[in-house]
Amino acid sequence: MEYQLLISLSIIHLVALASPGPDFALVVRLATQESRTAAVASALGIAVAILGHTLLSLTGVSLVIQSSEQLFLIVQLAGASYLAWMGVGAITAAWQHWRDPVTLEQSSNSKGITSYRGFLQGLYTNLLNPKALVFFITLFSTLITPTVSLGTKSMAALLLFLLSFIWFSFIAVVLSKPRVQLKMKKASPFINLVTGIIFVGVALTIISSIF
Repeated sequence: MEYQLLISLSIIHLVALASPGPDFALVVRLATQESRTAAVASALGIAVAILGHTLLSLTGVSLVIQSSEQLFLIVQLAGASYLAWMGVGAITAAWQHWRDPVTLEQSSNSKGITSYRGFLQGLYTNLLNPKALVFFITLFSTLITPTVSLGTKSMAALLLFLLSFIWFSFIAVVLSKPRVQLKMKKASPFINLVTGIIFVGVALTIISSIF
């Protein structure tokens, strides 16, 4: 009945994907303010990071990291620092927009992030999030037993990767339509502000769990 295991994994993962968090906020921000390719690239980056978490959990590496106080502390500090940096950047963009919207609009029309940078933002946002590391450790330690075959484990890793990429790509494609971007343009500072608050909030949650 290992197919039931894959179904259970898929349902839990989809619920997690649909929950508001740094990944979701990042894709929404890029899709409404940058090019479609950059937004889809960020979706791919998130999916690759999730694949990485999956493989680390299945091989036991994530458990080793979590079990080592020093290693896990380094992961937590690195993740919190990156998320806080991204959050402050988004909040600063919102503030600059309200302070000088004309100048900011002119600069935003002349440059945008590349697909490669979008990919890296998606990759790092998920990969450096310790909460994602713990989530996948918990998920796989609960559902994946030693009796589960290698084929099923491989299928689970591929399935979670595909579900992640399809979900975030769908959001990226829908929100990056010209008409949608035009309607969302006035809401850009609010999107940046909310995105920044989410990133900083997660970073503070990570820091508070350390001390």
